This record gives sequence, structure tokens and C-alpha cells, in this order.
Amino acid sequence: MRRALLLLLVLPLLAGCGSDPGTDRPGAEATLLLDFQPNAVHAGIYLATEREYDDAEGVELDVKAPGASTDALKQLEAGRADLAILDIHDLGLARQQGADIVGVMAFVQQPLAAVLAQPGIRSPRQLEGHRVGVTGLPSDDAVLRSIVSGAGGDPDAVRPVTIGFQAVKALLAKRVAAATAFWNVEGVALKEQRPGMREFRVDDYGAPPYPEVVLMTSRRTLQRRRKAIVAAVAAIGDGLRSVHANPEPAARQIAQAGGSDVGLVRAQLRAVAPITRGGLALNRGVLEQWARFDARIGILQHPPNVDRAFDFSVVSR
Repeated sequence: MRRALLLLLVLPLLAGCGSDPGTDRPGAEATLLLDFQPNAVHAGIYLATEREYDDAEGVELDVKAPGASTDALKQLEAGRADLAILDIHDLGLARQQGADIVGVMAFVQQPLAAVLAQPGIRSPRQLEGHRVGVTGLPSDDAVLRSIVSGAGGDPDAVRPVTIGFQAVKALLAKRVAAATAFWNVEGVALKEQRPGMREFRVDDYGAPPYPEVVLMTSRRTLQRRRKAIVAAVAAIGDGLRSVHANPEPAARQIAQAGGSDVGLVRAQLRAVAPITRGGLALNRGVLEQWARFDARIGILQHPPNVDRAFDFSVVSR
């Protein structure tokens, strides 16, 4: 109904003037692909659409949760999606492989990667000789090695085993001594079920405070639909500020969207609140540190060109 009313208001204006097909206008749609099932990091997006902040900014956000066959990078490059949320390491890897993908906004202002461990593991260096679960992604192995070596241990003495995205189940079943995971999702879930579990965050062991999760687009889309991208980012910022002012509506909405327990989502929101209050802007100095870090620990072959990999002008507030 709100779209129909908007069209009734806009169409008379369009009839009286020429139309430029490359110009974004109120009512333009922007498709946004999530990186994961809806969780607290996405709260600003969901409130932006629920409270129509996207309409107010002049864009209609079409938010899509990931499916089994979803390949965000291919969707962006083919122009079938305008925006996607991805791990910052995936941006680096995509650019290393030749994709012209550009980061435009930070969802968090610190890393989310961690090693979650059984209560008896008091330091990552104690993982020497133990089985540690990894998803199978190259960045997982690099993060594990970084955390173990940052604690003074020998990463070559750790026994990584591929468990996919089953860190919580594997740890609760004691199939592994530890597992790589995101502390804001699996870490929160694990602590809710077994409070004594250990959490070793990558930035406590030598990593810079890089933004783990970023909003990305293709350079081609950014050039052709910049107004829509800027409007989408502004709407997400409006939503994030609303979450900080009153997180309860966001907790209920995320729980409904993801089919998860609202109490768990509340815990996620409390966990990420400190690292989302810094806003959405990208920090060039921090990203230069990230680029060198990813090359040093072996995620990337060499530091990416930060000014090509990111657009620092999209976030206006």
C-alpha cells in the first residue's frame, strides 16, 4: 500500500519532465543480500525497512537472506544484486581474484573472529596437540594460526579439523577442544548454553581493530546507481540509531525474521552494541592496518590497495 501511494505522488511529477534512466529517484529499489541468517548485526537493516526509513531516504530496500545456492559476489558482478554484506577477508580475496568489488560501509568497528574453547583451555597456546574445528574457509586457518602464535604458541602443533559451520554443536559434544567462530553469534549462543566456555578474540592477539563485516557493491553499480547506494546506507544508519535508542523492537523483529529465540537475539544485541556505536564510516588508517595484517598472516598474497577496495565518501553521517 505504501508503494502504491508513493507512486501516485511521484507519477504526476514525472509526467511533467524528461526522465533520465540513469537517475535514481524516490521509489528506486536496491537489493541487499545478507551474509548469514538474520542476527543482531543486521538490526539496523531490518528497522530501516520496518519503520520505512528507506522510503524516507528515497530507496526501497529488498532484503534477501542467504540461500544454499546464493553466491553474493556473482550476484553483485552480474548486477542481480546492488549490495551484499560480506566478511572483510572475502572482499580482499575477491579483489585478489580480479573482482572489482568495493566496500562502502562498516557494520561493526572491530573484528568478530574468535576461537571458542572448552573451559579447561585457559590460553590459545594450550591448543597445541589438540583438535580445533575450522569451517574450511582459508581465513579460518589464518585466524587460528594468528591467535595461537599471538599467545606464544606453535600453530603448527595444532590439529585443525573441518567441521563446517557447526562450532556450537561440536564444542557442546566435546568433539573438539576449540573451534573458530564469530563471538557475536556462535559465541553468544555457546555462553547461553555453557557459561564456562572460553573466548579468544583475534584482536586480543595482535589483529588491528578492522571492521569484520562490511557492506559491498560492484564498482559498476556504484557508478551507475550511486544515489540509490547512498540512500540505502543512510537508511541503515537511521535504523542503527533507532536500535541504539531502543533495542527491544529490533530483537523481536530479528527473532521473527531468523526463526530464533528472542532472548538469544537480545543477548546478541547487547554483545555487539559497543562495536556498532562507532557508526558506519570506514577508517582509512585502520583499513591500511587490516590490509597489512591479512597479508602477514597469509589470508592474502599481498596488501590490497585500500583506496581501490573501499569508497570512503558513501557514509555521510
